[in-house]
Amino acid sequence: MKKFIKTLLYILGILFALFGTLVIVCAFRPDVTERIADFLYPNRKSATADMGQVAGEDKASEFSRVEEKEEGAKEEAAKAERTETALPEVSEEVTAPAPEEEGIEPGITSEYMPPDETDVVVPETVAGKNGYQQIQDDNQQIAEEEARQIQDQLSIGSAGDGLIFDSRFYPYYGMLDEKGRHLYRQIYANAGELYSVFAPVEPTTAGQLKNVFAAVYNDHPELFWMETSYACKCRSNGQCVEIDLRFNRTAQDLENARTLFDENANQILTAAQSAVSDYEKEKLVHDALIDKVSYNLRAEMNQSAYSALVNGQTVCAGYARALQYLLQQLKIPCYYCTGYAGENHAWNIVELSDGYYNVDATWDDTGEGGYEYFNKTDADYADTHVRKELAVYLPPCNGQSFRNLEPGREDGKRSLEDIGFSESQILYDLPTYHENCYAQVTANGLGSYTFYSVIEGEELLEAWYTDYRSENYRQEYMEEAMTQIGASACEIRLSVEELQGGRYLITHEVVLH
Repeated sequence: MKKFIKTLLYILGILFALFGTLVIVCAFRPDVTERIADFLYPNRKSATADMGQVAGEDKASEFSRVEEKEEGAKEEAAKAERTETALPEVSEEVTAPAPEEEGIEPGITSEYMPPDETDVVVPETVAGKNGYQQIQDDNQQIAEEEARQIQDQLSIGSAGDGLIFDSRFYPYYGMLDEKGRHLYRQIYANAGELYSVFAPVEPTTAGQLKNVFAAVYNDHPELFWMETSYACKCRSNGQCVEIDLRFNRTAQDLENARTLFDENANQILTAAQSAVSDYEKEKLVHDALIDKVSYNLRAEMNQSAYSALVNGQTVCAGYARALQYLLQQLKIPCYYCTGYAGENHAWNIVELSDGYYNVDATWDDTGEGGYEYFNKTDADYADTHVRKELAVYLPPCNGQSFRNLEPGREDGKRSLEDIGFSESQILYDLPTYHENCYAQVTANGLGSYTFYSVIEGEELLEAWYTDYRSENYRQEYMEEAMTQIGASACEIRLSVEELQGGRYLITHEVVLH
């Protein structure tokens, strides 16, 4: 018995010695501990890993979190900086669109590629007919104490909240980011109320403000009392705290000035509204301006539509602003386009049914007036006009259907041969014209397409105008044709071109569905 107890104690002593050794090894070799644990508890690994993510992270993990926070802070700072930037500052060097530029909405970037200015050749007949003045900003840096006083005391005036601007008609508004659009609405509202000094409704730098002011000015020829210059007071870091708009003399008696402006504009608009198609309206306005306005580099307020429509004397900017205003009133998108044509110059971009066209009424106002610069593509303008500043973001002009309809021949009119018609296709009365239209609509069926007719004589042309103004054409051929092809709705656009020999080409653009 004593021998058994002695043996048992001997074994226990060995086990304690082994256990002590194991403890010491595990203390210095965690990997051994891990292998033992894996052997004893084969399912504990995933659970331990999950717990480690919550409460068992080591110092390396904490350092990783710190780095992630720092990276996040940097990203937030970069994001804030991007938000601060609206458009590239306007300068002489901005000659090409840059879709990646911060602040420009992705959906409206232009495909316009400006030609080289060195390739521009100004024809002798229009040399010197320019006069566009670029936007001028008078920036004053002030001390921080004065900046704080202005912030405490100066009102924002009207914030312009609730105003809506369709980018199809006001493209420069569409170029701005949300912060820029808010400033745009504020400037527009305060200008309309003749509230000239106010604090910006959004944080902005002087450079950003210049783009916003230019956008308002370029989109709104009806604000004819606004000058092309303004002032702002800025902190040392460039942040603007005060905006000062400048108005011309019409602001002193704006009610009477508006009355005169409207009266003169309506003389042209009344005549243009009787035209059937947008093209005819555009051409009529173009011709009326050329008849009414004379180019005069020393004309008063010559950057405004007022100088053209009321005073009858202006420079390129006044022609372009007047054309823009009149076509806007006729619901035809027309943009103020600025750039270089031997000197600083302004003209227009007009949207018709198949695309955009360049129009330079100033350069067409030579001699008896012409159409050499009327409804032209960017390729047509490549050797005479180069867009600059924000105008590089306007849509490219590639329209074809209304290009060269006034080709400048000796009598200014095309022949039947020019348009591919024969004598047998001429229509001499309204019933025959209706039959012709019915046949072409039923032959083409549903969809969007264009068809043509040629009629003869001013008397028939007058009857044709009356037919469409009274919508008599619907019961004469269109309704029956729609029934025949199974159409439920119809849209139609019409334009007329006078041909040689007292004949008229009628273009019908229809959508039937």
